[in-house]
Amino acid sequence: MPVGADWTPLSGGRTNAIWKVEAPEKPLVVKLFSGCNKNPLFPNDGVSEANVLRALNGMGIAPSLVGTMETALGFCIVYEHVVGHSWRKDGTQVARLLSQIHRLPERPDLRTTPSGSDAIQAITETILAGCSSSEAAKILAMKPLRDVAPLSELCLIHGDVVPNNVLVSPEGLRLIDWQCPSIGDPCEDIAVFLSPAMQSLYGGIALSSGEQYDFLEAYENPKVSERYTQLAPWFHWRMAAYCLWKAKRGAADYADAMLLELAALEQS
Repeated sequence: MPVGADWTPLSGGRTNAIWKVEAPEKPLVVKLFSGCNKNPLFPNDGVSEANVLRALNGMGIAPSLVGTMETALGFCIVYEHVVGHSWRKDGTQVARLLSQIHRLPERPDLRTTPSGSDAIQAITETILAGCSSSEAAKILAMKPLRDVAPLSELCLIHGDVVPNNVLVSPEGLRLIDWQCPSIGDPCEDIAVFLSPAMQSLYGGIALSSGEQYDFLEAYENPKVSERYTQLAPWFHWRMAAYCLWKAKRGAADYADAMLLELAALEQS
């Protein structure tokens, strides 16, 4: 890193420490991983993020990786700073970006996320098992009934497509914070972005039914969109469980987000 460079902390992340560093040629971002990897739904894997950024370098999808470092404080990745602001409107842009990512032939060395309703049920029950309460029992009883088969054709997925992880830059949208990637069902990314809980927590307001419809149309893959529609109750059920898990661990804003997810589950 440049000697004597100015380091400015960046806000937005809830898990890792991030700084903007004023390097001579171009500003850089340094991300220090907390080492905490106990989240049941959103892993925090710096090595995987580095692998993805390396694979996507030059595609105009994600920041360009500069390098990685092992430090006394933990593992760091360094990438070029992207000028822009967090996404807040027009989900069709995000749909087209995700569709592009999900069609990529690149398969970085990543974990595989099991797909289908049985896999979603398994992780949801595990999450709820860590939330002993009447609320957990209520959510467990709301399990969807329709089974959806696993997907055979998996792809690269981001895993955490919340509004703050989508940057609107002069060159187009860029996805940042790739610490939860995997090879999995593209519906996973769609579900996180359309989640009323995640939109409320990281964007300010849940998407309307019209905005969700426009998103799925802009994704331009009817087969995947139909699969998401079938899985939506399962994703809402899992996210409600996750929000309860977070709320029980001190994240008070997740309690209201859980109610949004339960309402969406009932409507779906």
